[in-house]
Amino acid sequence: MSMKFCWELRPTDGDEDFGAELNSQLPRLVRRLLAQRGVSGRDTALRFLNPRLADLEDPFLLGEMEAAVKRIFRAADEGEHVCIYGDYDVDGVSAVTLMYTVLRAYGIHTDYFIPVRTREGYGLSEEGIAHAVEKCGEVPQLIITVDCGTSSVEEVQRLNEMGVDVVILDHHEGGPHGRPPAVAVVNAKLEQDSPFTYLCSAGVVFKLAHAMLKLRRLPDFDLKQYLDLVATATVADIVPLVGENRLLTRHGLRVMERGGNVGIQAINRVTELSKRPSASHVSFRIGPRLNAAGRMDSPMDALHLLMTPDPARAMQLALRLEEHNRARQQEEEKIRREAMEMLERDFNPEKDRVIVLGSRTWHPGVVGIVASLLMRRYHKPTFIISLDEQGIGKGSGRSVPGISLVQAIHHCADTLISGGGHEMAAGLVIREEMIDAFRRKFDAFVNETVSADKLKPILAVDAEVAFQELTLELLDSYEQLEPFGNSNPQPVFMSRNVMLSDAPRHLQGNHLRLSLRQGCCECDAMYFNGGHVRLPDPPWDIAFTIDRNVWRGRTSVAISIQDIRPAE
Repeated sequence: MSMKFCWELRPTDGDEDFGAELNSQLPRLVRRLLAQRGVSGRDTALRFLNPRLADLEDPFLLGEMEAAVKRIFRAADEGEHVCIYGDYDVDGVSAVTLMYTVLRAYGIHTDYFIPVRTREGYGLSEEGIAHAVEKCGEVPQLIITVDCGTSSVEEVQRLNEMGVDVVILDHHEGGPHGRPPAVAVVNAKLEQDSPFTYLCSAGVVFKLAHAMLKLRRLPDFDLKQYLDLVATATVADIVPLVGENRLLTRHGLRVMERGGNVGIQAINRVTELSKRPSASHVSFRIGPRLNAAGRMDSPMDALHLLMTPDPARAMQLALRLEEHNRARQQEEEKIRREAMEMLERDFNPEKDRVIVLGSRTWHPGVVGIVASLLMRRYHKPTFIISLDEQGIGKGSGRSVPGISLVQAIHHCADTLISGGGHEMAAGLVIREEMIDAFRRKFDAFVNETVSADKLKPILAVDAEVAFQELTLELLDSYEQLEPFGNSNPQPVFMSRNVMLSDAPRHLQGNHLRLSLRQGCCECDAMYFNGGHVRLPDPPWDIAFTIDRNVWRGRTSVAISIQDIRPAE
């Protein structure tokens, strides 16, 4: 069974006074949400509500940026052959696309390579380098890695021995063996107190392009028109939507609304986008389809979609990604069902602090999604592992706030072949016979380093509202807080003493449509994936988010249920 949420009303520690003009323009609820996000004072509020590209920081504040730019310009000046080596997820293919576009704009002879998950695995590898060189037709003078390379010390050393220089553009944590011997490693995670640790790899590439354009302007190249790629990568990679990430994403979504990347336009048509693009649309529509290609071992379909200027070709590829996504969904449901059966037999949510499951029948490209589903359902750090015929497992992990998977992997290193990633999402390679030992050591690590409170599933509620407050006028101001995502979460509201106006309606996909009433006000709500939930008897307290819904020319406030409890 799922863990029960404990609702906590988020305090407002900050000042809700933003000056007479803003106070009169913004509903008090929106002013409260601003204060909860640490926004104080008129000027700070204006920068938050209307972020400007003119406020971007100097890209040369990123460590080793100057060395990276200098080496790339040398490639341009000397007619060298450059290969971009990327990753197969959304951030990887977006970063490769942007890097390729920029290098070609400078006239640099450029090829690209993305490893196949089941063939070369993640990041720089001996097999991947060999296949990259084969694709290039010769050994390039310079390899630029994007979204990988930070921990690839031996692989970079091997490339140096081959006469190949390496520039690394990445955002992953450093490995145990230190900095690779590259010409430049542009990665804020390796710096002391860098202000750019939140950037994804496409964001790092954007900063590099900005730096190059500051030194050598291209009169016919407008970097701003590629911000939809940066926005897509930033949202899909679940990096914090703070600082420049929020700024770049806000403007990238505007580029997407006006047109932008031909491939992303095609996905929007396939998914029947009927309103302005949002971070939520990227998270649940665009991102999964681009990721599905790499998950199902066809990463070049996603890359070619983002690179093509031809709308007809883009539509072909978008429909192919739709097929990949359906196949991914089928695999995901199979793994989820089998994992739940394992947990019913062997898992005690009151006692066990972690979830670690593995099988030889699970597709390696989908285990990360199931890890995320189980992590959210049980509020436990989770690894799901796909084992091959030789008993070598590739696992993907997702964590809860306060528990670092990178630290856990380092603590459990003697039970693993390898591992790495981020605090909240990581990967590992393990032998089948070591899974139980890893589970025990991982459980002990969590027990020793994290208090029991960290494992309590908390639903943070931003504010209590009445149905009568949920107006289109409120939405107009509320939407200025977007884009929502990691570190700028979509606000969760609660309403008390809510009744049902009609029986719940079960929809395809295990969703519920609820007709709700509070006093004299009635609202429809969706409870996504709520079909399996045993609803208490009304009246209820409900926790929910709001969005703008446009249907057949009519605009309304859409309510998405997050949790339901008996009315207190």
